[in-house]
Amino acid sequence: MRITIAKSDELGVGERKMFTVNEKRLALFNVGGEYYCIGDICSHDDGPVAEGECDGYAIECPRHGAKFDLRDGSVLTFPAIRGIPSYAVEILDDEITIDID
Repeated sequence: MRITIAKSDELGVGERKMFTVNEKRLALFNVGGEYYCIGDICSHDDGPVAEGECDGYAIECPRHGAKFDLRDGSVLTFPAIRGIPSYAVEILDDEITIDID
């Protein structure tokens, strides 16, 4: 199911937006004009990851320092050993949409 989560002018380069869809905590990031959406849940301890520091495509969990790739949710560093959910983002007219299936 594809849903609209933001307008393209709502999120400037380097910004993020957190939201909830069907009880899933998600976060949308604008990295260099490209949009990426991940689940806001660290696979290491289920804590929020989206509030962490970003460096390029990497986001660091603020709790224990695990890093994940914003492009696909893959794990980059320990202590996490599993990736986090990522969602395909598409721009339709001026709407940012994701596929949550």
